[in-house]
Amino acid sequence: MREKMTRLFVAAAIAEACSWLALLAGMAVKYGPPANEIGVHVFGPIHGALFVVYGILVLVVARLRRWRLVTTVVALACAVPPFATLVFERWARRRGLLHDASTPERSLTPVG
Repeated sequence: MREKMTRLFVAAAIAEACSWLALLAGMAVKYGPPANEIGVHVFGPIHGALFVVYGILVLVVARLRRWRLVTTVVALACAVPPFATLVFERWARRRGLLHDASTPERSLTPVG
């Protein structure tokens, strides 16, 4: 269950960042020379839904992985600036917050 939720969290972090990119592109088209609002109408709700999914998964993974309150608040705050969810996900992975300490990240090879 923990691994599945962690994988969903990583996928949501990536998807949220991609939806930010799409929304920013839609805003550029809306306020740029074409002045077409279709990108914002399409990608706005998608980004909003992924924003909420990311926030829920932060809370679930924080509880399952027993993150400190500060870490959880930072993870939630990273949903606001564009692409910060990717930065947080990489930081959390490097710090070991996304995997069990009992299971190694790579397979062990016998020596000898």
